[in-house]
Amino acid sequence: MTTLSSDVATAHLRNIDDLPGPRGLPVVGNLLQMDRQRMHQTVEQWARDYGPYFRFRLPGRRFLAIADPTALLAVLRDRPDGFRRSVRFEQAWTELGLPAGVFGAHGDSWRRQRRMVMAAFDPAHVRAYLPSLVKVTQRLAGRWAKAAKAGAAIDLQADLMRYTVDAITGLAFGADVNTLESDDEVIQQHLDKIFPALFNRLMAPFPIWRYVSTPADKRLAASIVEVKKTIAGFIAQAHGRLNADPARRERPANLLEAMIVASQVPGSGVDDLDVAGNVMTMLLAGEDTTANTLAWLVHLLWRHPEALAAAQEEVRRLAPDPAGYTPESLASLDYVEACINETMRLKPVAPFQAAEALRDTTIADIRVPAGTIVWCAMRSPSLDERNFTDAARFDPQRWVDESSTAQDANSAKRVSMPFGGGPRVCPGRYLAMLEMKMAVAMLLGRFDIASVDAPTGAEAEERLALTLTPVGLRMTLRERA
Repeated sequence: MTTLSSDVATAHLRNIDDLPGPRGLPVVGNLLQMDRQRMHQTVEQWARDYGPYFRFRLPGRRFLAIADPTALLAVLRDRPDGFRRSVRFEQAWTELGLPAGVFGAHGDSWRRQRRMVMAAFDPAHVRAYLPSLVKVTQRLAGRWAKAAKAGAAIDLQADLMRYTVDAITGLAFGADVNTLESDDEVIQQHLDKIFPALFNRLMAPFPIWRYVSTPADKRLAASIVEVKKTIAGFIAQAHGRLNADPARRERPANLLEAMIVASQVPGSGVDDLDVAGNVMTMLLAGEDTTANTLAWLVHLLWRHPEALAAAQEEVRRLAPDPAGYTPESLASLDYVEACINETMRLKPVAPFQAAEALRDTTIADIRVPAGTIVWCAMRSPSLDERNFTDAARFDPQRWVDESSTAQDANSAKRVSMPFGGGPRVCPGRYLAMLEMKMAVAMLLGRFDIASVDAPTGAEAEERLALTLTPVGLRMTLRERA
């Protein structure tokens, strides 16, 4: 038995069934108490009602839920040996016809792929990509300038996903897909279908898609075929570059080239399917997570004029023009970075994670048998008044050490873990922060925001579709002189 909390005497350990939790019904458990698109909020409310450790059930599955930051980090650090993504996740991913990449891999397969991916996302490599990222950012600026001149409302989420797709395809695959300057059908429209479908299948009480193919299933299958074709094109282009210039094998220019070179080393344990899986992973994760965080950030800044004014002042003083962006000018945007961190505290793209125990273990004073699904309520500690003053309030200043309270300064990085933690911490976090800083600096430096509207006219609704998405944000801009 592995013990995550070694100071608890075995005799005093509790069983999961001994824990408090919401009452459920036979067979369906707590299913009827959950709205799938807002189930994270339901579990967070249960954490407030029952404390940091409780249990609940869905059909055929019992969950141990944890909302204590120390225990959360212990679980994250015990991957991949002690915990893994659930078998159900692996089944859903495979049934969609998606090749496995580092996101879904585990054990030795994960270790082999992780080494490749981490090397590709080295900060020095990302910094070298800065000119290409500036080009993508200027395309976004041009798209928004046209909308500003026309007085047209911008579909914020859709445009930001175009931006992140263009950024990740350039850095990771050496491809210039340029969705920002196209109104035709683009890969982003196919990618958008995959994460919601994966989430729906993970949470479905019965796998009806195995028996009946609905029109939505057929559209999804067609989109996956299109994405696979695009990936095959990326791989073919990379092979062509490597064959035409053998010197690139010594210094691969991007993630895809590095993976291909690694896959051709005898005994690497990496094959073409691993390469395709990681291309798919980078497309999906690189598009969805960063775009969602940016959309939430713009929405929260609009609703907090003092923070918006402070961020504008910093950008216009230190980094007013995308053409002049440097690693140093972007690094100087401390308040913008604080705004991003505060957005990720309140609106993390992954408000929960599910981890399956690979062996008998303990969490705090609770016995956790192998096979138990642990619901890691990642956002709950960030909304807890014991960790943050006025925890529900958007306050970027709490990330600026000299002005924040001791409580907030102590909790900021210890409690808020938007990129996860432990060995499986997000390998693309440095790129994500660079993309977000650059997009926000362009927006605040070149434009004045005229409005950011949600369909309700108030706070944007949270919708869970594997990642946390704001519903229906529309932005209008005025171009600065």
